[in-house]
Amino acid sequence: MTFSPTTPALLVDLARAAERDGIAKTVVGAVIADGDGKVLLLRRSADDYLGGLWELPSGGVDDGEDLAEALRREVAEETGLMVSAVGDYLGYFDYRSGSGRATRQFNFTVAVTGEAIKLTEHDAHRWADSAQHHRTSTAVRAVLDAWRAGTAR
Repeated sequence: MTFSPTTPALLVDLARAAERDGIAKTVVGAVIADGDGKVLLLRRSADDYLGGLWELPSGGVDDGEDLAEALRREVAEETGLMVSAVGDYLGYFDYRSGSGRATRQFNFTVAVTGEAIKLTEHDAHRWADSAQHHRTSTAVRAVLDAWRAGTAR
């Protein structure tokens, strides 16, 4: 997989492509890695849609918000960390939301500041190495596998 640098033009193109493809809801996902190459995963609460699933920090894009703004807001809301830089675009995957809407999740690397994770929507977090990625969905595993392959260059 070739990573794409995130530019304002790319963000506009991604949003337009989703609209053309009939995607009703867009979501952003953040690959946040620590210095040891572990990735931050959050566990969905048991009473939530797909409860118990481990996932990337992610969330919906609000009306009028661009993808980078949504990344900054969602990472802060879900983890208490602040995005200091949006890095590479890692690709997307499509799925049906809990309400049945066609949803596309765009995934990016991000650098963050802050140390203490403060969860608001999830019941646990972990810094996961590749052996722990099996706890995520197949789609998230594919994003993480591609990210790992790209960082090993």
